[in-house]
Amino acid sequence: MGSLRRKTWTKPLPAGAELVVRKGRAVARWTDGRGRTHTAPVTRDADGRPLIELTSRKWLAKYRRGDGIIVEVSTGCADRTMAEQVLAELERQAERIRAGIASTAETRTVAHQQANIAEHFAAFVAHRKAKGRCCRPGETLSQLTGVAAACTWTKLADVDATAFERWLTERAESGISAARRNKYRSTWVAFCNWAVRAGRMLTNPLATVAKADEAADCRRQRRALTEDELVRLLDVARRRPLIDAMTVRRGRHAGDLTARLTPTTVAKMEHRGRERALAYKMLVITGLRKNELATLTVGQLDLDADPAFLTLDAADEKNRQGNSLPIRADLADDLRQWLQDKAKAQLDADRDPPAVAFDLRTQHATRRDRRDADASQGFAGLPSDTPVFDVPAGLVRILDRDLRAAGIPKRDDRGRTIDVHALRHTFGTHLSKAGVSPRTAQAAMRHSRIDLTMNVYTDPRLLDVADAVERLPDLPLAAADRPTAAKATGTDGRGTGAALPPALPPALPPKSDNRSKSRGIAGNNPNPDGQIRKQENPRFHGENAGFLGFSASDPDGTRTRVAAVKGRCPRPLDDGASPRHADTTLCVGGTKAY
Repeated sequence: MGSLRRKTWTKPLPAGAELVVRKGRAVARWTDGRGRTHTAPVTRDADGRPLIELTSRKWLAKYRRGDGIIVEVSTGCADRTMAEQVLAELERQAERIRAGIASTAETRTVAHQQANIAEHFAAFVAHRKAKGRCCRPGETLSQLTGVAAACTWTKLADVDATAFERWLTERAESGISAARRNKYRSTWVAFCNWAVRAGRMLTNPLATVAKADEAADCRRQRRALTEDELVRLLDVARRRPLIDAMTVRRGRHAGDLTARLTPTTVAKMEHRGRERALAYKMLVITGLRKNELATLTVGQLDLDADPAFLTLDAADEKNRQGNSLPIRADLADDLRQWLQDKAKAQLDADRDPPAVAFDLRTQHATRRDRRDADASQGFAGLPSDTPVFDVPAGLVRILDRDLRAAGIPKRDDRGRTIDVHALRHTFGTHLSKAGVSPRTAQAAMRHSRIDLTMNVYTDPRLLDVADAVERLPDLPLAAADRPTAAKATGTDGRGTGAALPPALPPALPPKSDNRSKSRGIAGNNPNPDGQIRKQENPRFHGENAGFLGFSASDPDGTRTRVAAVKGRCPRPLDDGASPRHADTTLCVGGTKAY
C-alpha cells in the first residue's frame, strides 16, 4: 500500500519574528514585505537555536512502481481526498505493468502528458541547442508559448489539431502571411515529433495539419538588379558615407557639402564606404546569405589557391553542410588588398598610445591576447577568427538609402522589391543569363532542388528569351531548299556534299494492261533488246515478294530490277558498298525510282 505525506523542512527565524505560544506550542509570527502576517511552528536544532518548521501545501505519494522500485512523487493536489485518488491511480498503473498489460514506457508517457507544458518547451529548446539546430532559441520558445497560451494548452495532453487549425485560421484572417503561419506550424510539428521520439507522446496530434499555400499568398517577391544598376549601387555605396559626413544637416547651409572633417574622419568614412561596396560585391559574386557574410572570418578564405575559394562553417550555413565556394579572380584581388589594408590599419592602431591609462593588469592581459592572436595568424598577419566584414545589424536600411541615392527604385512595376537577399537572387539570375547550365547554377546556389534555382531565384525579366529563340536552327519550308539543306547537313545518307541522283520516272504511265510490266527508261537502257535483267533472290520469292525497284547500273550499263520486302528496298550501291535497306515510297506501277 502507498502512503501520503506533506514535505516539511526548517528555516531560520525571519527577521523581526516574535515567539508566541498557541495551544501549548511555540509559534513564530512575522510580517513579510507585502504586509501579510505568517505563522509557523518553532523547533530547535542540536545547538538549541530556534527554527521555523514549514510544510508544503501539496501531498506527496509514496508507492512501489511496476519495476519494483519505491518512489515518491508529487500528486499536485492540496486536498487529501484528491491526493488519495491520484495515489490509487498510480498503484493501478503499477499493477498493470506487473501483470504485463501495460509497459513502463507507456506509463512514463502518461506521466509526461500530465506535466506542465512549459517544462517540455524548455527540454525541446535545450535538445535543439545540443544538436546545433536552434539558431534562434528565443523565437522558437516564443512561437511555442504563444500558441499554447492562445489555445489554453497547459499540458501535453491538451495539444489538439482542431484547436491549432482554428488558431491558424484566425491568424490568416488577421492578415498574417502563409509563410509566417507555416513557420509556426513547422515549429510545433517539430516539437511534437521530438516529444514522440522522447517517449513523451504516443503520436503526433498535429501531423495532419496541412501547410498553407505560400505561392498563392506571396507577400514579397524579390527582383534581380541589372548590370547597370549594380555598377551604380557599388559606386554610391563607396562614396555615400563620406558624402553624408560632409553634408550639413541644419541651418542656412543645410544640404551643402561644406562640413569640415578631420583627416581621421575622412579616412574612416572612406574605409566604411569601401567595405560596404566590397560586401555588396561579395554577395552578388558568391551568392552568400547575409548571416554567412557576417560570420565569414579570415581563416575561412584561401586566396592563394588556384582558384581562390572560401569554406563556410556548417553551423553558419543554412543547409549545415559546410560547402566550399570558388572566388572569382577579380574578387580575390579585391579581398586580398582589403585584408592587407585592414591588417596595416590594425597594426597602426596597436602602435598608437592608448588614450586612457590602463592599470598594469590590463596591460598584461592585452599583451597576452596579442600573443595568442599571433599564434593563430591568418591572411596578412590577421588572426584567423577576425571577421572579414563588419556587417551592421541595420544593413537592410543602409541598402535602402544606397538604392535611393543611386536612383534605383526599391519596387518595380511588377511589385517585386530589392533587399539584401535580392542580391542572392541577382547572383542566380545572372548565372542563367550567362548561359550557365541549370545543374551548375543549382550547385553554385547550394539549393537542394533545381526548381528553386530556376523558378524562385531567377528573374525572367533579365533573361534574353528573344536571343535564345534566334539561336534555334533554320527550318526552310520551300521544297527547293530541301536538297540544299540535306546536302549541307549530310542527312541524306551520303555524307556532306554528295550529289543527289536525278529522279527516274517510268517511261509509260501505268495502265490496266501493263500494271505488272516493267519497262526500260528511254535513254537509260543501253541493251539493244530493251529488256531489263532480273536479279533473282530466293528470299524475295513467293509470299515475300513485294514491289519492284531499280538497283544501280551494272558495269555494262544495264539496270536490274530487284524485289523488296514489305515496302522496303535496298538503296543504290555506293562505291561497291553493300545495299542498305530503308523505308521508301512506292512508285506507280510497283516500281521504285532513285
